[in-house]
Amino acid sequence: MSDELQGKSAPDDRAASGPFDESEANPVRPYIDLGGIKVLPREGLNLRLEVEEQTGRIVAVGLDYADSTLQVQPFAAPRTTGLWSETREQIRQQIRQQGGRVEEREGPLGPELLAEVPVAAGPDAKPGKRLARFVGVDGPRWFLRGVIGGAATGDVEAAAKVEDLFRSLVVVRGGTPMPPRDLIPLKMPAAPGTS
Repeated sequence: MSDELQGKSAPDDRAASGPFDESEANPVRPYIDLGGIKVLPREGLNLRLEVEEQTGRIVAVGLDYADSTLQVQPFAAPRTTGLWSETREQIRQQIRQQGGRVEEREGPLGPELLAEVPVAAGPDAKPGKRLARFVGVDGPRWFLRGVIGGAATGDVEAAAKVEDLFRSLVVVRGGTPMPPRDLIPLKMPAAPGTS
């Protein structure tokens, strides 16, 4: 692997502008605690937790905002190397195997993939295609992956809002040793007024 593949991929101002490591987050902000991710509530934001049927394990956080969707997953990562280069290659191969098209471009968060993914249609509709943007940021000992759908794949204003949402997230890696690429555990948020 080249040095470039080993390096971390993150905006230069990540520590100041996010996505944040728990140690960088503003402690007084009223985050929604989902375990491995903390989300800052905002007007018009809907939160969904995606649960694996067999295990009941929460595998992703879905955020609906600005007529768009943002699905995020936090992964454990090595201290010194990043996972985004390798992950992009895996995503690219998966989409091509599904018959989709994918191109890499430089986005506001660094390298990202813009993909046209085939989607199965209902009984009377033709199969369609769905646009998705795959973004990723390598943090101190974590990697945050996002999949953006809806208006933010093409509309500049919606895209800016969703990128801002992605950058407002806090990743809570925790001190537990974890193999790289393991999903950092996510949990249901506590009801207001309970801890």
